[in-house]
Amino acid sequence: MNQQINKPNHLISEKSPYLQQHAYNPVNWYPWSEEAFEKAKRDDKPIFLSIGYSTCYWCHVMERECFENDSIAELMNEHFISIKVDREERPDIDRIYMSAVQAMTGSGGWPMSVFLDHDLKPFWGGTYIPPTAKYGRISFPDLLTRLHELWTNDRKKIYEASNSLTEYLQKNSPAKMDSTLNVESISTDVLDSAFNIFSRSYDERFGGFSSAPKFPRPVQFNFLLRYYHRTNNQLVLEMCLKTLKEMWNGGMYDHLGGGFHRYSTDERWRIPHFEKMLYDQAQLCISYLEAYQITKDEFFAEVAKDILRYVQEKMTSSEGGFYSAEDAESAFDFEHPNEKEEGEFYLWKKSEIEKLLGENAELFCFTFGIEENGNALSDPHNVFQNKNVLYQALPLETVAKRFGKSVDEVKIILKVGQESLLVQREQRPKPHLDDKILVSWNGLMISAFAKAYQVLGDETYLHSAENATNFITSKLINKQTYKLFRRYRDGEAKIDGTLEDYAFFVQALLDLYESSFEISHLQLAIKLNETLIEIFYDKENGGFFDASDEDKTLILRTKESYDGAEPSGNSIAILNLLRLSQMLDNKEWKVLAEKSLAYFGKQISQSPHAMPQFLVAVDFLLSTPKEIIIAGNRNDIETKKMLGEVYSRFLPYKILLLADGNEGQKFLSSQNSFLKNIKQIDGSPTAFVCENYVCNLPTTDRNQLAKTLDEH
Repeated sequence: MNQQINKPNHLISEKSPYLQQHAYNPVNWYPWSEEAFEKAKRDDKPIFLSIGYSTCYWCHVMERECFENDSIAELMNEHFISIKVDREERPDIDRIYMSAVQAMTGSGGWPMSVFLDHDLKPFWGGTYIPPTAKYGRISFPDLLTRLHELWTNDRKKIYEASNSLTEYLQKNSPAKMDSTLNVESISTDVLDSAFNIFSRSYDERFGGFSSAPKFPRPVQFNFLLRYYHRTNNQLVLEMCLKTLKEMWNGGMYDHLGGGFHRYSTDERWRIPHFEKMLYDQAQLCISYLEAYQITKDEFFAEVAKDILRYVQEKMTSSEGGFYSAEDAESAFDFEHPNEKEEGEFYLWKKSEIEKLLGENAELFCFTFGIEENGNALSDPHNVFQNKNVLYQALPLETVAKRFGKSVDEVKIILKVGQESLLVQREQRPKPHLDDKILVSWNGLMISAFAKAYQVLGDETYLHSAENATNFITSKLINKQTYKLFRRYRDGEAKIDGTLEDYAFFVQALLDLYESSFEISHLQLAIKLNETLIEIFYDKENGGFFDASDEDKTLILRTKESYDGAEPSGNSIAILNLLRLSQMLDNKEWKVLAEKSLAYFGKQISQSPHAMPQFLVAVDFLLSTPKEIIIAGNRNDIETKKMLGEVYSRFLPYKILLLADGNEGQKFLSSQNSFLKNIKQIDGSPTAFVCENYVCNLPTTDRNQLAKTLDEH
């Protein structure tokens, strides 16, 4: 169906790229709105809720097969009120109905397909539904017909199902925990337990902590690298380093343009699902940076640089904010823009490479595993025939020996070849870019750039972090209330910020303060954290709700506890409280953090592997963080050298403050009286390393600072 011949539906005025993709479907889509709810009641029709996102492959498939089909659309329009939701804009809605689908089917995913009654309670749910019965699934037209008949002839059964399911969700919601643990009962045993679970699931051959499909889950590295720091258990470090190396070796990494694809369809990290998400780039960048801090192996630094280069070149708006994602599929050619397939932009025929690289093609193909008939390990949908994804098939030493060259010569040949292929690839139709700017994901990326500046010393990284922060500050914060909007696109800031938006951005501001020492970043972090507590904190039980209580359309107020592809808002909010309480000597915020950890304590004890970022917060609480205070001018070369000693080390449980003798120190002293008396010795930059604000002798000697920091 050519979308251009259809009249636009109610999505036409929405800014979400995902909703815009469906604005010319023959389905009479509505956005999530009172207009749609009232229409359903007035016409006495149930609601069909479809949730997805603009770079979701199976969302595209279901659109082409069902939502662009005139006869199916006619059935939908006649018997249902159809609502589209972008899960990335509304994670609060997505979380509620995903819980329902998982309860009904035992699994979840996108597109999510849920049918609701007039009270927005779900009575049937699933994911992708084909136009004809296949994959063991009912056809979409048959499903629509059956549910319409049930709604018409036996509505009591629907209400029984929707009420029963909603009661189940409310009873089993993490927002209503049956019991909590006393925070004093949380010990390092839970950290040991989590490590044992990860070590049992670890793939010794290819790295990673599951069988296929393999998803990068950077929160696992966040915990494991800190567990290594605590225990010095070399096995922990080896698991992380091998996984990071194997991920890069595989086709999940874009060996031409940089950045990681979403996940691997096979156990070897070979054939990816080709979409690229901002949150993956941000978190994995930090994982590689921390691996570099620990090992000093330049490989990890180079991967981080490549990720950041990709984000700066492809994912950064002219105003400084970071875009959300690039699609997995793209068009075969410019003349047929709607004929798309998974990975088309990234895949190569061997003949194409031979034509481009000439005499160097053999070495290049040998290195990157290029084969005449294609190198896909599996091709269930028959889309990779005779095509290759680049992956590091062999060590460069093996390649050098095979072709009688030095490793340096091989590197040069490969670099030239990669540049040639990249230039050629840029001539192809590009994948769709989801150019909305989300505060939460921008927060993660700001943290990555701030950390990269600290570890690698490149000023452009600090500028990227500052530019994105300035964008959010100017476009997405209400300066009167200090409330965040969640999304910006095409000049519009919209949707109330969720817990993740506040938590991830506060974390970013703390990381940025520890990079630039602009006191305004810390001041804004404090104000936004106060707003976060006001809106989301559960004063009765502890923990944080995912959304405010202002949206009365939500049938459930959830508290996310799973640290998945992204960390949960709760785990980061708790960690922020611990960091801020240490920076400002704010005991009240530490109590909130402890109460919230205790609230989730039973879950953490029972399923620690599901909550690795919570374990980071637990580890912080059980540690004695170092307070590192540098007295000096931030632009002084000796001050920068002092800071460099701190930045070069993996010190996960520290806070870093600058006592500059100016406005920054005055503000810090107003929050923490200990800092009033911190000053330089004999006019030289001076380091104070403290625990519970009991300090070692201050030193102006950088070598002495290094020695003190290395005491562990």
